[in-house]
Amino acid sequence: MSRIVRIVAFGLGLLGGGIASQGPEFAQQYRQRLGGAVDELRHVIQRFEADAQANGETREGAIARLRSNADDLVSRQGAAMQANVERLSRLEAHRGSMMEAGPFARIALMMRDGDRDVMEAVYRDFEPALPVTEEGVLSAAGGFVAVWGGILLFLGFLRSLFRRPKNQRVVRA
Repeated sequence: MSRIVRIVAFGLGLLGGGIASQGPEFAQQYRQRLGGAVDELRHVIQRFEADAQANGETREGAIARLRSNADDLVSRQGAAMQANVERLSRLEAHRGSMMEAGPFARIALMMRDGDRDVMEAVYRDFEPALPVTEEGVLSAAGGFVAVWGGILLFLGFLRSLFRRPKNQRVVRA
């Protein structure tokens, strides 16, 4: 293979490694946002529970009271608070799973079970970072090998398709 092809493959391999190294960084920023979302929802629900207690209600009783109200705005607020309670429960369970998971499992868990709103917020504000964790370095190495090796294998395959066997003689009639 020509030297230029190897240089291009190496450069693309480095690019692939750089891109792959961002997976762990994205997961780390996702975990931070997830923690912030959990903290904020807890705060909202605690305020609601304090208001409910001040009026002699439990959280569930206050939500039911709001939802059954004839005023559409009040009824919608009850439904919204019920959705907040349910979302908090989901996010807390997901956060617990993320904390227990190993480094690479976190990425898979985030991709499989991640909260769409949190994921979109991370994507909007994502800032690439130099991978200094074991997870980041291994991801970068894996991305490099996958792209660089994949390009060299593919080009070798193409070359073999168009190469004439050395022992083949041209017979003229």
